[in-house]
Amino acid sequence: MSELAMLSKAMFQERKDIVISILGGFMAGIAGVALFSASGYLISQTVFEPPLYTLIILTSLVKLLGFLRSASRYGERLYTHRATFSILSRLRTSFFAKLIPLTPGILNKNRSGDLLARIVGDVESLQNYFLRVAYPPVIVIMVFLATVLFTASYSIWIAGLLVLGMVITAVVVPGIVLWGQRKIHERVREQRSKLSTEITEVLYGFRDLKVYGQLAQREEQLQRDSTSLAAEQQRASAQLLLGQSMHVFVTFFIAWSVLTLSAYLIVDGRLAGVFLAMLVLATQTVFEESAAMAVLPAYKQDSEHAANRLAETLSTQVAGSPMGKSTPFTTDVPISIEINNLAFQYEGEWRPALNHFSLHLAAGSKTAIVGPSGSGKSTLIELLLKLRKTTSGSITINGVSIHELDEANIWELANVVLQQSHFFRGTLRENLLLNAEEHSDERLLDVLAKAQFSTASLNQVVYEKGENLSDGEKQRLALARAMLRKGRLWLLDEPTSSLDYVTEQHVLKQLYEQAAGDTLLLICHRLTGLESMDQIVVMEQGEIVEIGSFTELMERKGYFYTLKQIESQMIASDV
Repeated sequence: MSELAMLSKAMFQERKDIVISILGGFMAGIAGVALFSASGYLISQTVFEPPLYTLIILTSLVKLLGFLRSASRYGERLYTHRATFSILSRLRTSFFAKLIPLTPGILNKNRSGDLLARIVGDVESLQNYFLRVAYPPVIVIMVFLATVLFTASYSIWIAGLLVLGMVITAVVVPGIVLWGQRKIHERVREQRSKLSTEITEVLYGFRDLKVYGQLAQREEQLQRDSTSLAAEQQRASAQLLLGQSMHVFVTFFIAWSVLTLSAYLIVDGRLAGVFLAMLVLATQTVFEESAAMAVLPAYKQDSEHAANRLAETLSTQVAGSPMGKSTPFTTDVPISIEINNLAFQYEGEWRPALNHFSLHLAAGSKTAIVGPSGSGKSTLIELLLKLRKTTSGSITINGVSIHELDEANIWELANVVLQQSHFFRGTLRENLLLNAEEHSDERLLDVLAKAQFSTASLNQVVYEKGENLSDGEKQRLALARAMLRKGRLWLLDEPTSSLDYVTEQHVLKQLYEQAAGDTLLLICHRLTGLESMDQIVVMEQGEIVEIGSFTELMERKGYFYTLKQIESQMIASDV
């Protein structure tokens, strides 16, 4: 995608406010030039003792222009800022809409602090594109051209000086600033991103750093990074100050040149002396509109860099599959899944996570997948949920290719419990009611009881990420959340790994009763309680080693039988 495609689209959607703000800015600029021109002309006229009505007209004109300038400036600020905030709102919405389907691949490729900086800082930086980059040149050109045409009616040479000043302030000065800031701003952005990333990691790993005595070293590193960022920002500010100083110098130089040239033309008889103050004041006023051009390069670089980073984030196509068609499925019937010759390999890995994987999940069947860590079990569920894009092979759900399905369609079908479930800061009730569906408190308490989650109140506070919950409580809360859904496909990845044996059996019994007649896929390490499964799939290094019912695998005395014997010996030794 084009780096500024989302921004251009958002600006087009706010075209009405943008047009009004441009008209307001032009009116404010021209009114300002006219106001000071009329003031200068009024001052000059008083020397010649003009008729009273002339002074009344000029005085009234000055007051009218002052009111017009103030009103136009207010309208300009109102509509430019309203357009800016509306554009920013559309950018956030558009960016998040494109970002969500690309997870979790983005989280695996980007450090969380850097991703946070992109989501917050880079989107925020784009607010300056219209207000500080696109808008000022339009106003400068319009106001300058109108002023040049006005002054040309008195002297073509003075008009030429204004054109020269416009070129210097609108092109030369910004060019010098841009040349000086290119490397400085790159270092500022890199240092800011580094500091944001390090701060996030220190916050996440505070306890571990404290326990292992590494917190002081990390704090020193953060202090160094902060000092480096402050130094780079000071250099960038100095460069901006240089640009503003150059603009002021050019403004007064052109005003002095207009004064000198006007005096010469007056002496030469080619300009009436009464217009001298008017032309000088008009010159000084018109250059106020070009003041924003001195800092435009900095905002332009920031906006382009932010747009590039956002485009880079959204171009992570390995993280998600193409947007599919919205093929609705009914949740009234169980789901059948056909997996043929599936392969998937993580970027940078030397071996595939899944290789030549084929499996049939009949509608209403119960399947368990077992095997050592790293054998590709969790990857399979992520592929089924379309959280990752397959390298090769096919997956069909109820006879429809997964590539033809929208992610939301699949998620609506499934009751999912992943190894790591997220919990939000709030109450138990709020963490259970993530769906749009409404449930009574009695229903919520009943589900918590089935999941063996004991609580005195649904208003019990849950910290961010469930920090005040044990691992077992997190799993039971995640299971309760899944039990509230109405999907006919259950995808469970180690849902009871942190529970004791008795609690695990009770929770699974309740879950199996609710999932009766549904399609269920259970990933687990424990081999107890698998007798009720229709089929058990044994995996190793991304491939299927054995498949069959519990009885068949035990009679075969193969890989599964060996694992079962090892587990039985470990349980016996613990007892």
